[in-house]
Amino acid sequence: MRTRAGAVAAVACLLTMALALALGGCGAAEPDPMPSVPAGVSVALEQLRSDVAARQVQARVTNGSDSAITVGGVRIDDDRFDGPSRRVVADRVSTVPAGSSVDIRVQLAPVDCSAPDEGAARVVLELVSDSGTTEVAASAPDPLGFLERLHARECLAERLSDAATLAFTGFAASPGGEAATLELSVAPTGDSAATLVGVERTNLIDFAGLGEDALFPLHIDVADGDTAPVVVDLPIVPARCDPHVVQEDKRGTVFDVRIEIEDEQGEIELYVGDDLRGRILSWVGAWCGFGTAG
Repeated sequence: MRTRAGAVAAVACLLTMALALALGGCGAAEPDPMPSVPAGVSVALEQLRSDVAARQVQARVTNGSDSAITVGGVRIDDDRFDGPSRRVVADRVSTVPAGSSVDIRVQLAPVDCSAPDEGAARVVLELVSDSGTTEVAASAPDPLGFLERLHARECLAERLSDAATLAFTGFAASPGGEAATLELSVAPTGDSAATLVGVERTNLIDFAGLGEDALFPLHIDVADGDTAPVVVDLPIVPARCDPHVVQEDKRGTVFDVRIEIEDEQGEIELYVGDDLRGRILSWVGAWCGFGTAG
């Protein structure tokens, strides 16, 4: 009986192994059904200064193959975002000659703050040819780690929104040699607490009388239950008077605000908005004596 039972067990084991091989194994991960990019083609992600305010990135497609490729749709899949991020101009196609690279702008989806800051992105390219379209996938390295920082920053801003809303709400220009006033408004919600530590200077804007310190102190403690608005007048002067700094400005009116929420410290980005940006750039030009800039 032992011999017969052993034989039956052996046959059952062989059948199980055969079935496992046919199905790829019970514990094996599901294979990615999407083909990889052609040999020699790679994708990397980067964010230019001009992309920051719009929450966009560049998918740099490098074609190291011997033939040109044509790229239609572009999608970034990343668990740190609430859904796929897609090409800004959806119906555009880009031809990438052999031995060349092309940057394709992608609009980021909202962040998913239930995911950790660390993660990995995958880019899906729609390759267009005479025979139709094919989707191919590639891992997309982020050499500078900007996606991790963006996720941390925006999730911190989301936590801050439970306690207060921040906005630049006014600007009063000044003659050359005197400080202008940039108005920062804080509207507590009454639902949570946070501390606004300070505002950092930018490459274009400095704070009058601050000296070598890069942080203009705020020392605003928003307590749970607070609803009274707070307005702070920031005394600002141009950080430099090179005309090209204004003409090529991308980040000069985006301020980093340092905050603390419970045991978490970090910075959020606060943009003055398009209207105030135009007024500030014109003021810098007049203050510095080289005309206006818009």
